[in-house]
Amino acid sequence: MLPIDARREQTRAPEQTREEAFDIPASSEPARGSAARRPAWLPHDVWPFETTTIRVGGCDLSMTDVGRGPILLFVHTGLWSFIWRDLLLRLSQEYRCVCFDSPGTGLSSRLPTSEITLEAAASSVAGIIRSLDLRDYALVVHDLGGIAGIAGASEMPQRVRGLVAVNAFAWRPTGRIFRAALAFFGSSPVRELDALTGIVPRITATAFGIGRHLDAAARRAFLAGVEPGARRAFHAYLRDARRCDPLYEQIGLSLAGPLQRLPALTIFGERNDPFGFQARWKTIFPRAEQLVIPRGNHFPMCDAPETVAQAIDSWYKRRVTLDGTSGTTYREYSRAE
Repeated sequence: MLPIDARREQTRAPEQTREEAFDIPASSEPARGSAARRPAWLPHDVWPFETTTIRVGGCDLSMTDVGRGPILLFVHTGLWSFIWRDLLLRLSQEYRCVCFDSPGTGLSSRLPTSEITLEAAASSVAGIIRSLDLRDYALVVHDLGGIAGIAGASEMPQRVRGLVAVNAFAWRPTGRIFRAALAFFGSSPVRELDALTGIVPRITATAFGIGRHLDAAARRAFLAGVEPGARRAFHAYLRDARRCDPLYEQIGLSLAGPLQRLPALTIFGERNDPFGFQARWKTIFPRAEQLVIPRGNHFPMCDAPETVAQAIDSWYKRRVTLDGTSGTTYREYSRAE
């Protein structure tokens, strides 16, 4: 457990804009791609970042690249980049933060449901890394982003300097309950019901999901980014999580090989680790630092953004910039292999 008081969550003064409260840098590291048109439902005070569109594997991906400094690559697969907003607001003061919407979600182009796979999402991660020539970055993954992010990054493992797993997994699902849950939420009837009603994003927008600190305008923007086509993509990704065995094999080889000695940090909500994922991460990375967010659910970075941002910043400075145990930089540590 990191020495952080997770109960002291700071909030900004209501009269301040988000840019004023967090001193968002006026300029960011330039991203390759064309400027994306901001939709009317995504006002600047709700999403105070510019986005660009980058073509990867036949799909136009919406990407945000903000801040300067060490690189953090955020990967979530299922919903869209809005879930990272409160971390970007804080961490972009000292880090270059890159995130994108996986194929079929958020502001990225829509695809037929049959083309929505975690392999396509992993290819998008690799494409982003290559297009931006990202090097010496820390990978921050959430949920199915653990699969897509690590699989994509494993194509160029020498570029990764650290891993942060936020309520994520990256191994073949086992156990009847876990596999049954993926089968249920990935099924066609549930997919079409959600496309019609929007029940899953509506629940996600509450305090049970990402909504603990959202105001009405932010909640509307999040929901607008999960329209019926994006909802179908969300369920297609869940369906694919039960059957993407080649990706799990690729990830397993990488975690046992070139990524084995990465500095690692895992962050989970106290109320949302029913399958013991955090303990599983500890077996993969015995030196991993682990943080549990009190009263946290599936999106701990939304439940306690200040705490999570501080944890990532502290971990990066102690374990990625300078390994606290060996006294060597991770770059030297990796070369020594």
